[in-house]
Amino acid sequence: MSGSSLDGLDIALVRFEEENDKYRFQILEAETLPYPDFWKKQLAEAFHKRPEELHDLDKAYGQYLGEQVLAFAQKHKVTPDFVASHGHTIFHKPEEHYTLQIGDGQELANACGFTVVNDFRSEDVGKGGQGAPLVPIGDLLLFGDYEMCLNIGGIANISYNEGGRRIAYDICIANQALNHLAQMQGLDYDRDGALARNGTVDFDLLKKLNNIPFFLQEPPKSLGREFFETYQKGLIDRGLGTEDRGLRTRDAGLSVPDILATFTEHIALQIALCVSHLPKGRILATGGGARNKFLIERLQSRTKHEVVVPEKQIIDYKEALIFAFLGLLRLEGKTNVLASVTGAESDSCSGRIWKSC
Repeated sequence: MSGSSLDGLDIALVRFEEENDKYRFQILEAETLPYPDFWKKQLAEAFHKRPEELHDLDKAYGQYLGEQVLAFAQKHKVTPDFVASHGHTIFHKPEEHYTLQIGDGQELANACGFTVVNDFRSEDVGKGGQGAPLVPIGDLLLFGDYEMCLNIGGIANISYNEGGRRIAYDICIANQALNHLAQMQGLDYDRDGALARNGTVDFDLLKKLNNIPFFLQEPPKSLGREFFETYQKGLIDRGLGTEDRGLRTRDAGLSVPDILATFTEHIALQIALCVSHLPKGRILATGGGARNKFLIERLQSRTKHEVVVPEKQIIDYKEALIFAFLGLLRLEGKTNVLASVTGAESDSCSGRIWKSC
């Protein structure tokens, strides 16, 4: 699993057991491999590359993923039944009927020597769906004891049952923006939200962030980096006073901690709003943002629900776990993408299967 926040590559070795249509899982080994500077730069800049450059990057990244998977398997002395790969999202514009996750499946399979399942989004987008979020089938079948499942990664998304259907959608940009700001201070990320805690919320900027039309749309809906680039990065730059002078607003000149505090408040508010209509229950919070203590405090202060932060392994590897589960369901010929979540014309058993050659 590689997320839009560019934290690194999550690899998890998972065992599943099924009995009477009930699944149990065990994460046997897991680790996050920080990206070398080369790959961090390549992935960060991929959004702006030409098609032929993206084609080459797709193949090279697939080989890189396969090499990391093989090294992981050798380190832990295992031969997995298959590898499920999310790839790394470069473009995601389902309303224009395209999505792109690089990490060529054939190159990956050739490099590691194992069966690979990847490209879990394209079929759903082809059916008119959002192609996201993909984790709700895992939320339903593996974490059904929680009324709501929240993932706070580069993008925050939510999943819950309502009216006999699983509902899920992307809420807002999260770590993608928080990490962007922390990096202006020479940090990879804002540990525990310490910088944000020392900032002051700017309510003019907060209003601008909350008034972006996306937040008034009804689900199904999803986000990609395009949203951050189009709607939010400019607001951040103007707030810092780093944009063209003629475009500055009265929030210009804010400090990085101030904007971090403001963006944190925006994330907490949007999450709280999207579950405010649900009966009181428990929210399972995972993803890198679940370790942001200040963000979790702000969220808890804004919602009636109990925010539950689980053990570290689940926080960090729930998405990798669920992509392994999506791969399992694909190989079993079972539904792994829900139309009730994505808005597609029908459910899908999605993913392409690759054998090494």
